[in-house]
Amino acid sequence: MSAFKNLRSFATLKGIMARLRSAKGCPWDRRQSHASLKSNLLEECYEVLEAIDQQNPQKLCEELGDLLMQIVLHAQIASEAKEFDIEDVVQSISAKLIHRHPHVFGELKVSDVKEVMVNWEALKQEEREEGESLLTGVPKEMPALVYSQSIQRRVAGVGFDWEKMEEIVGKLREEVNELKQAPSHGEIAKEFGDLLFTLANIARRLNVDLEAALRSANQRFFERFSYMEEVCQQRGISISSLSLDEQNALWEEAKQRVK
Repeated sequence: MSAFKNLRSFATLKGIMARLRSAKGCPWDRRQSHASLKSNLLEECYEVLEAIDQQNPQKLCEELGDLLMQIVLHAQIASEAKEFDIEDVVQSISAKLIHRHPHVFGELKVSDVKEVMVNWEALKQEEREEGESLLTGVPKEMPALVYSQSIQRRVAGVGFDWEKMEEIVGKLREEVNELKQAPSHGEIAKEFGDLLFTLANIARRLNVDLEAALRSANQRFFERFSYMEEVCQQRGISISSLSLDEQNALWEEAKQRVK
């Protein structure tokens, strides 16, 4: 460790990664590629989100470090292949941030966040190749709910949006009715997708991160059902032996205990 005394230095992290990938480094690190690390990168992103949801600064710091490690590892792999290095990554994002914030680094004047977002989309459009779709840059590998909100946010940025919230709620009612009337399983699946897409649009208009909201709902369900299991264990009974009314009563008790 004598060569890596200043652990707060980014250069130290870069050096550690280069050592891990060297001939005398770690066999696991040496054999990794961009493709082999995809699942690791995604997992680290979700762990960062979990730390944010838990409002745990210490854990967030640790998980951001794990995510940063993935970025530095990808940059090291690219550097070895003479493709780019971490300095190129830093230069690229620095240039992009300056270009997309002319109201901070230039002379453009904006009055509110809405004007910032409109200008942001206009600048991104300038960066696209001629004829390229507005939606092309949204990764299709994203979770479906996040993807829905992302593409809806992009088209709203160029004015393709409902004027009033009531109109979207009306569309939601329409989608519910179409789901009820769907004649086949294939149509049911299609209408259910349309229903979710409309809900994603409503969440966007309400400034709700739909993925985060669903994660939160999942966690509440987990904690409430775990409470039910704990109560049943204390009473020496199993949940499956309870009637539906008894299960619902216990669920209501769990809702009061777990907010």
